[in-house]
Amino acid sequence: MRIRYNAPVTLTFTLFAAVVLVVSQTIAPGIILSFFSTPVPFRTNVFVDYVRLFTHVLGHENIQHFIGNFTMILLLGPILESVYGSGFLFLSILITALATGLSNALLFPNVVLLGASGVVFMMIMLASITNFSKGEVPLTFILVMIVYLGGQVWDALTKQDNISQFSHIIGGLVGSILGFYRKK
Repeated sequence: MRIRYNAPVTLTFTLFAAVVLVVSQTIAPGIILSFFSTPVPFRTNVFVDYVRLFTHVLGHENIQHFIGNFTMILLLGPILESVYGSGFLFLSILITALATGLSNALLFPNVVLLGASGVVFMMIMLASITNFSKGEVPLTFILVMIVYLGGQVWDALTKQDNISQFSHIIGGLVGSILGFYRKK
C-alpha cells in the first residue's frame, strides 16, 4: 500500500499554513503580522500590502485556530478537488482570499484579519452545491445557507466582534457564486 498525494491544492495549502504556524510559533514570532495578516491600514503604495490580501489565509493565531480551519479544509478540499478540479479550487481559494482581504481593508481598515475561515465557508457552500442541476437549487444548499450563513449573520448582529463573521459570510457568498457559475 502506498500513500498518494490525492488532493494537491488542499494538501499544499495545508502544508504552507502549517509551516507558517510553526515558524511563527518558534523562530519568527512577528512573521504573521508582517506577512500573513491583512495590512492595517492598507497602503496603496506598498507592494507587500497587495500580497497580504492573499496571504492572510495562511496565517493563524495558534494551533487551535489552525486545527479549527484545516479540519474542515482537509475534509472538504479533496471532495471539491475531485468534483471541480484542482485548478478551479485553487482559483476559488485565491478569489476568496482577495474578497475577504479587500472587504476587511475597506470596511474594517483598523482591524487585522488572519486565518482561512473564509476559505472554509467558501468550501462549505461550494460542497453543498455540488449536485446542482440546471433549473434546480438543491435543498441542502438552502439549508446550509440558512444554518451556516444565517448563523454568521446572527452572530455578527449579536456579538461585539463581527469581523470574523463578516469574513465567513464573504467566503460563503464567494463559494455560492462560484458554485453556481461553475455549474452553468
